[in-house]
Amino acid sequence: MLERTAGSDGRLQIAFLGFGEAAQAFCSGWQDAAAPKVTAYDNATDDPARRDGKWADYSRMGVAGAADIAAALHGVSTIFSLVTADQAQAAAMSAKSTIQPDALFLDCNSCAPQTKQKNASIIKTAGGRYVDVAIMAPVHPRLHRTPILISGDDAPSALVVFQALGMSAEIVGDQVGAASSIKLCRSIMIKGLEALTVECVLVGRELGVEQKVLATLEDTFPDFGWTTRAAHMLERAIVHGRRRAAEMREAADMVEAIGLPGRMARSSAAWQQQIGELELAAGAADLSGLADAALKALGHTRL
Repeated sequence: MLERTAGSDGRLQIAFLGFGEAAQAFCSGWQDAAAPKVTAYDNATDDPARRDGKWADYSRMGVAGAADIAAALHGVSTIFSLVTADQAQAAAMSAKSTIQPDALFLDCNSCAPQTKQKNASIIKTAGGRYVDVAIMAPVHPRLHRTPILISGDDAPSALVVFQALGMSAEIVGDQVGAASSIKLCRSIMIKGLEALTVECVLVGRELGVEQKVLATLEDTFPDFGWTTRAAHMLERAIVHGRRRAAEMREAADMVEAIGLPGRMARSSAAWQQQIGELELAAGAADLSGLADAALKALGHTRL
C-alpha cells in the first residue's frame, strides 16, 4: 500500500544510496512530477577529493544529503540502491542495521541474479522488503520515465510506488533475479557491442583506415549511423567504463553460473575497465578526437 511509504503529509519519503547519474536523472524528472522528499548518501562524500562536488550535487538537486547511511535511511520507507554493481552487496550490508521495518529496498544495480538473491536475503533478514530492479535504457533523455523491469515477491508494492512517482515500471516475475537476468543478457549485447566498437575504432584509427571501415559498416548496416554511434560508445566507455566493467563481470558470473563460458562478457569488461581507467575528459570531442586521446593515453600514436 502506498501509505506505508509516505510521510504524514502524504509525500513519498525516499532515500538514495549512491547519487550519481541515474539518481540525479530520476530527481530531475520528479521535480516535474510527484516531488517526493529525498535524502541521499554517496560514499564520494567520504573522499576529500570528491566530497565538495557531491555535496554540491545534493544542493543543486534539492535533496537532503546525509553524512552516512544511517542518517539517509532514518524514517524512510523506500530506498533506491544505485551504486556500482561491485558495491551493491556492500550497500545492502550497510543498510541492514538501519533499514526501517517493511521498508522497500529497490536494488537498481546491474548485478547477476545470484548477487541479487544474496542481497535479498540480507535485506529480508533485516526486516525489509527487497525488489530486483533493472534499468533497461540510458537514463537520458527520459529521466524518471526510463523503462524499468521489476521482480520479486514485493514487486507489486514497488509498482505502486513507481507509478506514484510517474515512472515506467513493469513486473516480469515473482522471483528475485528475473529482472536482472533480462538486463544482463541485454548487456552482453549492448556493452559487448560498445567494447567491439572501441576495439575496432582504435585499431582502425591507429592504422589510418577507420573512416573507410565505418563507411563499409554503414553500407552493410544502413541507417545505423556508425560514426555518430561509435563516438557515443567510445565517450560512454571513457566516462562510465569502470562502472560498465563491474556490470559485465556480473554478466560473466551469470553466464558461468549456468555452465557456459562468459568469455565475451569478460573481454567486454576488460576493454571497459581499461578505457575507464584512462580518466580522459570526454567533452564534446568527435570520434577522431576521442580515439586519438585514448590512443595517446594507451601509449600509441597514429602510424
